[in-house]
Amino acid sequence: MSAEVSSKPGRNPLAQAAKADRNRKILIQVAVAVVLLGLIAGIGIALATRKHNDDKAAEGSNTFHWNAEQAALVPPNLTPEGAIRIDNAAAPAPAGKQKVSVRVVADMQCPACDMFEKSNADALKKAVQSGQAVVDYNIITFLDRASNGNQFSTRGSAAAYVMYEADPSKFQGWLAAMYEKQPKEGGNGMTDDQLIKIAEDAGYTDPAVAQAIKDGKYTTWVKTQTDKVFATGVKSTPTVYVNGTQVTDAQALMSAGGMTSVIENASK
Repeated sequence: MSAEVSSKPGRNPLAQAAKADRNRKILIQVAVAVVLLGLIAGIGIALATRKHNDDKAAEGSNTFHWNAEQAALVPPNLTPEGAIRIDNAAAPAPAGKQKVSVRVVADMQCPACDMFEKSNADALKKAVQSGQAVVDYNIITFLDRASNGNQFSTRGSAAAYVMYEADPSKFQGWLAAMYEKQPKEGGNGMTDDQLIKIAEDAGYTDPAVAQAIKDGKYTTWVKTQTDKVFATGVKSTPTVYVNGTQVTDAQALMSAGGMTSVIENASK
């Protein structure tokens, strides 16, 4: 039994068939895009299941160790949550709007954090410069085992607080450069010289910054701080909050400039 194409007057069966095929392809493409966005956001959730305690158990095989003097070092000028606050105090919120609070929890080795940063670095920077938002960064560490003993996650996190202490105005530019050169998981991480070069290129030319990177300043503190952040209920990286509410929309997190509309809506 064969199927027949309707030949009612006024209808072109070939055109109808072609239109149906186009519609089917469009639906498939939309479905694939939605699934991909979900998978990208899910990378952070999968990474977060690698708990900080697992890294502690693996540290015995790492070749990088911290000295006891670092235990007492605490980065200055952090928020009560231990976050780096980037704010343009000279720029008030736009007329009739409130300044939005954005909080980003990230790991320097996390691929999903890299995707978020590349998608929204400019949006967050512009929001700060315009006075529309203040952005807090909790840079934590739980992916040391992904850098072949180099402990890049901890060293990169510690470097973030060194940069903030040295000059907050250059921090977002440095962060974008770090993610641009993020080592692959399972690779060898970054050397001190590589970290120093990125810092210098971002405008951190003070020799004290280079020395702090070599000394591993704040490395002990970031590990303790990571435990505190996880204890607040954070389960994935990146975890992003706007005015205290977690952003769960994958498109906002992973599409170019996706956070712009979220921030604008929150400022109303």
